[in-house]
Amino acid sequence: MARNTSLYFRIVEGRSLPAKDVSGTSDPYCIVKVDNEVVARTATIWKNLSPFWGEEFTLHLPAGFHSLCFYVMDQDTIGHDDVIGKISLSREAIGSQAKGLDSWVNLTRVHPDEEVQGEIHLGLELHRGPENTCLRCHVIEARDLAPRDISGTSDPFARVIVNQRSADTSIIKKTRFPHWGESLELELEPEELSQEAVVTLEVWDWDLVGKNDFLGKVEIPFACLHKSPVVQGWFRLRPLGNHEDDEG
Repeated sequence: MARNTSLYFRIVEGRSLPAKDVSGTSDPYCIVKVDNEVVARTATIWKNLSPFWGEEFTLHLPAGFHSLCFYVMDQDTIGHDDVIGKISLSREAIGSQAKGLDSWVNLTRVHPDEEVQGEIHLGLELHRGPENTCLRCHVIEARDLAPRDISGTSDPFARVIVNQRSADTSIIKKTRFPHWGESLELELEPEELSQEAVVTLEVWDWDLVGKNDFLGKVEIPFACLHKSPVVQGWFRLRPLGNHEDDEG
């Protein structure tokens, strides 16, 4: 694809959508995301399972984007809007359609643990001593986390994990842009420092009742820390089942 790419698309209509409201209908609208950032939204079509939008958009896509996603949502006046389904197109899939795409596309179900967004600012330091090694993780802040509570925010905390060892930050209430500024330390044995070992940093939404909600994770191989004992920067949060190294 060209370095600076403009994409024209039209969100036409939906049909046979599932009913999300007690009235037996839904109030559907669409949002468009580029790499988890919302870039466009249609109007809401009230009480309709076969909505017609007919809205046109032109996007200027960044050169390094990964995916373009269309979400069909059910608008609720109280509480969270429900996700009806989504369509996800990779950069490669879009680039392969020289003549464009004009057809009906099936919606796929959305699992909340796979729908993460945002970034976290971390610093990792490996301190080698004569008898043991200490991993120090500076959990600085996060931005644009997914909302998991009815208030439209979350109560995030972070957890650093190496093998069965873990440590948690404090909980920051009612925010999607938490600032922790905390250092978490794990004492590690020599056998835990192999090239294949991984430092995992997970972000969770704390809930008083029920289980906590997953907000995303970062995995950093110890191979990176062996090359440089200090690693710091912003890292994109990834879904629960993702095991790719972060490009950052």
